[in-house]
Amino acid sequence: MPISEKDCEALDASDPLAARRDLFALPDGVVYLDGNSLGALPRSVPERVNAFINDEWGRDLITSWNAHGWFDSPHRVGAKLAPLLGAAPDQVLVCDNLSLNIFKILSGAVALRPDRSVIVTELGNFPTDLYMADSVAAVHGLEVRTVDAGSVLDAIDDDVAVVSLSHVDFRTGEVLDLPAITRAAHEAGALAMWDLAHSTGVMAADLDLNDVDFAVGCGYKYLCGGPGAPAFQYVNRRLHAEFRHPLEGWHGHADPFALTRGFEPGPGMTRLRTGTPAMLSMVAFEEALEVFAGVDLAQIRTKSMALTQLFIDLVGERLADEPFELVAPADASRRGSQVSFAHPDAYPIVQALIARGVIGDFREPDRLRVGFAPLYVRYVDVWRAVATLCSVISTRQWDQPHFHERSTVT
Repeated sequence: MPISEKDCEALDASDPLAARRDLFALPDGVVYLDGNSLGALPRSVPERVNAFINDEWGRDLITSWNAHGWFDSPHRVGAKLAPLLGAAPDQVLVCDNLSLNIFKILSGAVALRPDRSVIVTELGNFPTDLYMADSVAAVHGLEVRTVDAGSVLDAIDDDVAVVSLSHVDFRTGEVLDLPAITRAAHEAGALAMWDLAHSTGVMAADLDLNDVDFAVGCGYKYLCGGPGAPAFQYVNRRLHAEFRHPLEGWHGHADPFALTRGFEPGPGMTRLRTGTPAMLSMVAFEEALEVFAGVDLAQIRTKSMALTQLFIDLVGERLADEPFELVAPADASRRGSQVSFAHPDAYPIVQALIARGVIGDFREPDRLRVGFAPLYVRYVDVWRAVATLCSVISTRQWDQPHFHERSTVT
């Protein structure tokens, strides 16, 4: 029998994560399926940020670096994030943005393998990962070996210094085999760096269990840290003592307020710090992480797979005669928390959906992409999103001229 709205309401009624939705400030009448680009606002964040502005910055001024722990915040927030990464608290640091962190980590990683000449990455990797790999290669005189996802293991040989990949493909949602690829890199004497931007908060990476060398990620997607939220870095403890990177700044110094000439790296993850943290963003991110308190990541992953499968099933059931081509993996275990369909008119269709209160996004060349944040997306939201998609298609609402006009952000 066809899946009904009541079927979805029943799934919501038995959802162990259902109460988490109340922790978010979601606009009435909006189905938000773009948490893979910008997470929804946790309700507690505005009050925390206002208190920071009025009490810590406004009243206590510069004394807050000590009195309110501003200076230690990159480590404190990193430790708070660490359980979602499967990492020990002293191996995660929150600072800078994702692009900078990729450059810092990748530069430091290739320096640990000075006798090797290749960085392996993947064609579907996020562009900034590819740009930064090219930049690091140019600085160090290395080769970037770019292959498709299915050829990564074959590309790892004795010339490879670092394998740099994204855990989840940002266009298709495909999950790469992090344990197997990391193991293959180590067997070849190479290091592995993973970009977790599209997986942190919705699925496990188990960094310590898999003995990953390095990882990076951002705070504004599924982690709901807000636009431009700080990013994070992970460095395996066994590499702390020897790791150096090219953007060594005073906050990474062993004694930053000695203000001496000559850099002496601080202990552990301290050496990954560069400059002064952006405290407004840091405070918002730290508070946002409270929505994950006490949540079982396995429950999040289970719901994520169920939501994506429901969307796929409903599109297949109700739009079978339309030229929607599933480009996400059909196997839920190989799929992140997003679904992409190719369609020749994907861009105007997405704009028409947004106008109707169903917010997803478009990715070149022809992808309608929707992301599912299990802490606040309901099963009935998925049903309503597909019902709206059916209406947009059947009425050809998408073919209005203004929906074809490209905006800067797609």
